[in-house]
Amino acid sequence: MAEKKTKQTNTKKFKLHKPQLSKQQQVVFGIFLALLGLALTIAFISHLFHWQADQSTLTEFADRQEQAENLLNKFGATISDFFIYQGFGVAAFILSTLITLTGIYLFFSFPLKPLKTFWFWGILIMLWISVFFGFFASAGFNLGGVVGFEINSYLQDYLGLIGTAFLLGFLFVTYLVVRLEVTPEKVIVFFKSKRQEIKEEFAFAKGSKEEEKIEEEDIPKPFIKVNIPKKEETTATTPLEIKREPIIIKSENEDDISLEVEQVEDEEEVDVLSNRLVKDFGEFDPRLELGNYKFPTLDLLKEYNTGGGITIDQEELEANKNTIVETLRNYKIEIDQIKATVGPTVTLYEIIPEAGIRISKIKNLEDDIALSLSALGIRIIAPIPGKGTIGIEVPNKNPKMVSMRSVIASPKFQNAEMELPLALGKTISNETFVVDLAKMPHLLMAGATGQGKSVGLNAILTSLLYKKHPAEVKFVLVDPKKVELTLFNKIERHYLAKLPDSEDAIITDNSKVINTLNSLCIEMDNRYDLLKDA
Repeated sequence: MAEKKTKQTNTKKFKLHKPQLSKQQQVVFGIFLALLGLALTIAFISHLFHWQADQSTLTEFADRQEQAENLLNKFGATISDFFIYQGFGVAAFILSTLITLTGIYLFFSFPLKPLKTFWFWGILIMLWISVFFGFFASAGFNLGGVVGFEINSYLQDYLGLIGTAFLLGFLFVTYLVVRLEVTPEKVIVFFKSKRQEIKEEFAFAKGSKEEEKIEEEDIPKPFIKVNIPKKEETTATTPLEIKREPIIIKSENEDDISLEVEQVEDEEEVDVLSNRLVKDFGEFDPRLELGNYKFPTLDLLKEYNTGGGITIDQEELEANKNTIVETLRNYKIEIDQIKATVGPTVTLYEIIPEAGIRISKIKNLEDDIALSLSALGIRIIAPIPGKGTIGIEVPNKNPKMVSMRSVIASPKFQNAEMELPLALGKTISNETFVVDLAKMPHLLMAGATGQGKSVGLNAILTSLLYKKHPAEVKFVLVDPKKVELTLFNKIERHYLAKLPDSEDAIITDNSKVINTLNSLCIEMDNRYDLLKDA
């Protein structure tokens, strides 16, 4: 059998690539379209006022002596006559708007996909408006243009006047439903709301009129007697007794007006039940539930020998100061003044740059300054609130240990009158930093590895344990790593809260966290109910 060889022709598929404009071409083309659309708009507006005077110039376009009244002269008169009179009428303003919008999108490099929708619906609306005004065309200026007039005449030849009106109305309703998503339900709700507003305004106006009528009614004037006592009667030697009775001032002249003043007795203040209970039994002390509980002592915390106060290394300060000034000077940033505040672990250098130096210029040099100082990392505070300076925090070469015992034993923490005091460390000025957790209902601790998240969390728990009684605070601890919070298992009987069927006080299974949080929400709702009934 003879084998039939079939020749396979490889057909190459050619893809049509859309021409792509460069960034510069896109900007230039966008400016051109935006200015063109703006020029068309100006010409169209001028055409509405000078179209009759410019009719003679349309045939004399090449005559330089002939001038048009249009703001863009003969070019504006000609282009306006083409688009408005012989074109789409006043609907041509939509065309100039679309051209301007396209130029703006190209200039700012906006996504061009919405432009397709704008042009599609814009052209349809332009045709509808042209035909709509052509439907009401008169012998004067035709707002629909020649296009609108001819399309309207064509439709009326086949559909008649009423049929054309129905078609225009149908197209208008279709646009509202498709484009603006108008539904009968929305229309009913809109008219009901408007009807309710009209009723409320009518009722308010009616009520105000009734109030005015009441105010305009005649009020009977009281007859007031004024009695002026003689001089002999006013020189009494006996003490005056004051009684809560109506005081009547009389006069011998009958034409005068007497004034009767009645002194109203003050209502007796009723003592609130809670105040009486506090007075009889005293304020409730939640610590009475565990009266024998003893707070942890400072001996449980490790004491570090830090050698007293902060040691200041003048050589290090001078070297860092010169390095900072020299680094900034390399970038043409001159410094008027520099001041150093030595802290336990970092030193704050406050600088005042010369006038005219932008703060952002200094902030952008954070990595360069850290490289010059050979530091692991620095922090630029620009500007420091309330000081008018720029701060540069540089880590000390020999940082001082800030122990938990030193901040817990500080008078600022021991004497803190806060709901939930937290001792988080010391500030740059070596002062104990104490804050109230009750004023921070949402607290988030985040940072890279080795930045002190676990230390901060342990400081929070330790502060509350040293300051609050077990009857005043409970903890719900979640430890997904299973090794971070194991030390706090010892306080399970006093401070840790858990579900009745839970074995471990510290939650290590993430699937059990949801049930615990739901139980906390139920407890919160119960407390809200108690506050409501109180």
